[in-house]
Amino acid sequence: MSLNDPNWGRGGSRGPQGPGGGNQGPPDLDELWRNFNRRLGEIFRRRGRGAGDEPPRPPSARGIGGGAGALAALVIAVWLASGFYIVVEGTRGVVLTFGKFSKETTSGLNWRLPWPIQSHEIVNLSQVRTLEVGYRNNVRTKVLKESLMLTDDENIVDMQFKVQYRIKSGPDGARDFVFGSRFAPDGDPALVVTQTAESAMREVVGHRKMDSVLYESRQQIADEVRSRMQDMLDRYDTGIMISAVAIQNAQPPEQVQAAFIDAVQAGQDRQRQINEGQAYANDVVPRR
Repeated sequence: MSLNDPNWGRGGSRGPQGPGGGNQGPPDLDELWRNFNRRLGEIFRRRGRGAGDEPPRPPSARGIGGGAGALAALVIAVWLASGFYIVVEGTRGVVLTFGKFSKETTSGLNWRLPWPIQSHEIVNLSQVRTLEVGYRNNVRTKVLKESLMLTDDENIVDMQFKVQYRIKSGPDGARDFVFGSRFAPDGDPALVVTQTAESAMREVVGHRKMDSVLYESRQQIADEVRSRMQDMLDRYDTGIMISAVAIQNAQPPEQVQAAFIDAVQAGQDRQRQINEGQAYANDVVPRR
């Protein structure tokens, strides 16, 4: 059929009154293109949804429960892993169960029940600690409330000394140190040692004459102070062992040093005159 045929698009060769058409004109190409695109889109939408034309379903309760279980398992695993801790050589671990002593652990990788059921503290047994009584860093930097002490002959001396101590390495040393230090002000065990040292030194100095403290028996005083300190610390189960006590300086208070020097010189002059008089007597008496 030729495109110039007036019956083109009207149902073939039928007449204008036939079943094909009446007064129908040529097909609308834009409408045909829109219908084609619409049907093509419907086909692709069906394939994307799968069988049927149902909307996607919400996640089931079983899926939600499985995710929550996995999250809870992860949280529990992290919580249990927090119970691992390392104790290095020369230290000791003290495990507490609800704040009560449970056990001591040695060097290596250890595990305890996580917080808040159990906790641990690491105690260094090999470290030698040093504290100063009556001064800080230098004997010229004095702490008078610690250093001024009364002797047996009612004189006052200015004492500066040093104390070295460490934690006992026995089976109960770390435990006693952890619990004994809690009774210290601010939980500082060094304050316990400082107060014990000051008390022991005052007791020893209070039973000696001033000249003995200043000139004659420093080493004996230091040894006696160390012994008395150890007795007091053991009495309260502190887990502390005193290694050494060393007297750094012993002198009269600065306010009376000039008068004290004059008194010492007067005594020396007196003793010198006595010695000279005795020598003269020893020389003259035999001649008579």
